[in-house]
Amino acid sequence: MSEYATVLVDRKDGLVTVTLNRPERLNAIGGGLERELGLALAEIAADPTVRAVLLRGEGRAFCAGGDVKDMADRAADEVGPSPAQQVYQLLHGRDILETILSVPQPIVAAVHGYAMGLGATIALFCDVVIAAEDAQFADTHVSVGLVAGDGGAVAWPLAMPLGAARYYLMTGDRLNGTEAARLGLALRAVPADRLLEEATAVARRLADAAPLAVQGTKATVNKIVRERLNLLLDLGLVLEGGTFVSEDHKEAAAAFVAKRKPNFQGR
Repeated sequence: MSEYATVLVDRKDGLVTVTLNRPERLNAIGGGLERELGLALAEIAADPTVRAVLLRGEGRAFCAGGDVKDMADRAADEVGPSPAQQVYQLLHGRDILETILSVPQPIVAAVHGYAMGLGATIALFCDVVIAAEDAQFADTHVSVGLVAGDGGAVAWPLAMPLGAARYYLMTGDRLNGTEAARLGLALRAVPADRLLEEATAVARRLADAAPLAVQGTKATVNKIVRERLNLLLDLGLVLEGGTFVSEDHKEAAAAFVAKRKPNFQGR
């Protein structure tokens, strides 16, 4: 396996553990993490000796999603990318989701700490989610003035009742791991000190099963996810792109950094 700066890859007896490795930023998307995760998963997908994947986060979180501090810096940068360039870049949000779905081997997400925004979406696009009881799941797009368009609108209604998904996507409210498991976001919730053991056991069970049967079953079931992705994601990303350059998003990012309540104006 290749060496990466923001992702750790460890291989043992057909089971590959991929660790998101920006612990100082709670594994927030940025600093090349999204690109390197995509490269690592593509490399795994092409290796027939890999039977299963365990995805986890280093430090105190699984993945805190988009780096809001970076968003605030970008919003305040008058010489940065133009609004059109920012929206165009956002449309590449489809890439990491397509990459996750294209991995033929089953992926087990071990979620502890924060799984926020795109971080929650990445976990939910995996095949099995095992959560720590005190993990925190949320799609926080609306909280920072953005449409939940980069996969949350795909993943949450597939995992939980539609009414509950609507509520959590429109409010950005958090669920702990126990509640996430009750509503269907996770297969089960376990004490935090047992998370890695439990998730590894699930991944090992899948790695030891008949690979053609497991991978064919995954490919079949993921037709449902792909259908929903094709139905929703393009519209979601376009609408998110519109809010990405809105005054409300700039205000939300600035308020987050200043630790104050944002004042939204609807523009």
